[in-house]
Amino acid sequence: MRKILVVEDEDAIREFVALNLRNAGYDVTEAASAEQALAGFSPGAGFDVAVLDIMLPGMNGFSLCETIRRDSPAIGIIMLSAKTLETDKIRGLSIGADDYMTKPFSVSELLARVGALVRRVGRQSEGGAEDGRAASGAFVLDQKSRMLYKNGAPIDLTQVEFQVMELFFANPGVALLREKILEGVWGANYYGDVKIVDVNIRRLRMKIEDEPSAPKHILTVWGYGYRWNP
Repeated sequence: MRKILVVEDEDAIREFVALNLRNAGYDVTEAASAEQALAGFSPGAGFDVAVLDIMLPGMNGFSLCETIRRDSPAIGIIMLSAKTLETDKIRGLSIGADDYMTKPFSVSELLARVGALVRRVGRQSEGGAEDGRAASGAFVLDQKSRMLYKNGAPIDLTQVEFQVMELFFANPGVALLREKILEGVWGANYYGDVKIVDVNIRRLRMKIEDEPSAPKHILTVWGYGYRWNP
């Protein structure tokens, strides 16, 4: 059974989210604060997805996201917030969140996004074809460890970042529409904004480029999308 961590200080919202996730078949752990969540969290705790509210007492959701992401690169993270400011959304995605939802939200939307992340994270432990390696120039994508290597040096990626790189490796030199990347990674029925692609590209450039401000591998195709240059 997939494990979900829900961190929300408003009891009614937390219990509502947890109830619907349990009804959908997930094993849910609830926490009313970041401190309570971290007391029971460890990389070995086995959580597949964390649903984090931003406005928490004490440590806020942004700091909690950074802490969890630092210790667990593979976990899926969804940020919840009553804020609608674009800067808050970009900040959440930039520090490691995979998705962002603004309150109020529908149960069906929440379950769809959690389900998409669970499937993505679940690929990490699958065998078969996932055990291979793909090479592209100085880069190697290891399907088993879900790691990227540059000139032999490991680069930790989130599951979303890994899937973006999979898409690039499968299409070297091809200009990909931002919408094509969105559909290929987040799915055809994704509810969110295409700008999530740009935020993840920015994160990837910070990790793989020698000079992120002058990228040589993930190139912008202005007015269109991005192209992978090995």
